[in-house]
Amino acid sequence: MMKKIASILLGCFVLSIGVLILRHSHLITGGTVGLSLSFSYIVNLPFTYLFFLVNIPFYIFSFIQMGWKFTVSTIFAVTALSLITSVDQLLPAFSITPLAGAVIGGIINGFGLSILFLNKASLGGSNILALFLQKKCKWNPGKTNFVFDCIVVISGIYFMGLVKGIISIISIAFTSSIISFYKKKIAASMQREQDVKSYKVNAKVVANEG
Repeated sequence: MMKKIASILLGCFVLSIGVLILRHSHLITGGTVGLSLSFSYIVNLPFTYLFFLVNIPFYIFSFIQMGWKFTVSTIFAVTALSLITSVDQLLPAFSITPLAGAVIGGIINGFGLSILFLNKASLGGSNILALFLQKKCKWNPGKTNFVFDCIVVISGIYFMGLVKGIISIISIAFTSSIISFYKKKIAASMQREQDVKSYKVNAKVVANEG
């Protein structure tokens, strides 16, 4: 349990670096992180609060479709990322060129999300849907995430402009590529959890019959 908590915190720390790089490049990414970044550019609320609020509806879906353990891990990851990224308010002002931010931030986010997925956690939103579709339909979570993320980024072009929107898509392409690289390990991780559940159910049935 402690190893899993430490791994989720590591994933959130890695992701916080990627998110801050994108924010200071004035770009967005996909999922609820991207939606929260978009809202943070137009409303006077910190990313930390927006990110937590946007995820609330997805917790309900997660609980119904993925189980309470996955949902608790996701809530923990979302809360941890929200708290870690809040240090941005203490950092001095700085900016990163959009293209450099897209590549660096996208790659870092890919590694951070992969760490969470391997530990059966997510950041809500499209992450939950991607893992759900992998579990039920064996879809590649990297490609699924990319499609969902593109929808979020395209909707954010209105606030950022076409050029930054295209660069943001480049960023999520890097993120999705990293996740796709780990797809077999992610699938194996999900399968192990399913096997453990099946074993416990079968053992309980045998015990009751005995």
